[in-house]
Amino acid sequence: MEQQWKEYELGELLSYVQPTPYIVESTDYNDKYTTPVLTAGKTFILGYTNERQGIYTALPVIIFDDFTTASRYVNFEFKVKSSAMKILTPNTELVLPKFIYYRMQVIQFDHSTHKRYWIQQYSKIKVAIPPIPVQEQIVSRIEELFSELDNGVKTLQKTKQQLAVYRQAVLKEAFSQISQYVSLGKITDSRLGKMLDKEKNIGIPRKYLRNINVRWFSFDLSDLLEMRIEDTEVDKYSVIKGDLVICEGGEPGRCAVWTAEEPMFYQKALHRVRFTDGSNPMFYMYYLWFASQTGKLNEYFTGMGIKHLTGQSLVKVPVPTVNRINQDKIVLDIESRLSMCDSIEKTVDTALQQAEAMRQSILKQPFEGRL
Repeated sequence: MEQQWKEYELGELLSYVQPTPYIVESTDYNDKYTTPVLTAGKTFILGYTNERQGIYTALPVIIFDDFTTASRYVNFEFKVKSSAMKILTPNTELVLPKFIYYRMQVIQFDHSTHKRYWIQQYSKIKVAIPPIPVQEQIVSRIEELFSELDNGVKTLQKTKQQLAVYRQAVLKEAFSQISQYVSLGKITDSRLGKMLDKEKNIGIPRKYLRNINVRWFSFDLSDLLEMRIEDTEVDKYSVIKGDLVICEGGEPGRCAVWTAEEPMFYQKALHRVRFTDGSNPMFYMYYLWFASQTGKLNEYFTGMGIKHLTGQSLVKVPVPTVNRINQDKIVLDIESRLSMCDSIEKTVDTALQQAEAMRQSILKQPFEGRL
């Protein structure tokens, strides 16, 4: 490190203000209001308030989560939601607010214990600080590189949005040519799973599917729970290969086809749909996704707050009907096109992860003398 750089404790460079006078009185936020309510975490802006008192105006500052040590640079007037933060301001002409903010982003700190950290620990961390002109140069270079990176990230995010549009277009094309529809109940036998009741359930503990285990087109089996199921209930409450499993609540209509050879049990929050006419269940899985994305499924939901797709409503849902040969062809075409989308999206997601890693690298370089 150059001799011009001098070491200070963070507490020597930053004084703190308690946020209590700036805490919002009501969390009835509205995007039409003008004053943002902030948190130092990932969410950052929790919402907007119309309260006129207790607005923090001495800018710029760094808001610091006293429990997680996350921080945000703020250059606009704001209020806060809770007292679980410190408002940090430079208390010396030796440091620029944005320079010390960037420096804080690369501090490695263990915050696994749930307690406040600023006063006793974090403020005592030592950092090397260069003269103001050097700080200005470093901040300027970081922001120049960040701007270039952000432009690339915007392009990647736009690509993801275009992929979502393309997926809908694929399904719209697949189903728009079909003119004949039938109620789902006409071609299926469906039932809800077993009620989870630890006091009343008897039998052998067996793994089962919950709503959260059913994703669109697939199952997440990483955290299966167990409930007691009697031998006499096995057929009644199990899904077998070829069954379509549909969420009754949560995200009503979300579904996947069970393709494993081994059966699996399921709870009451799920519908087991078994086709009685030899249909390809994948065909109807894709159609339900299309109906969900386009809002066609919504009119069959019940409930004012939390929506549900009850058994009575499910059997009434109109679905396209074509012969099995055409169903198979349509499924093959859909999967071919969606597979291409998935491949592109995987590449985009990898690039976004690399961009975030690059952001950290950009921040570290000036403090290691490499920028």
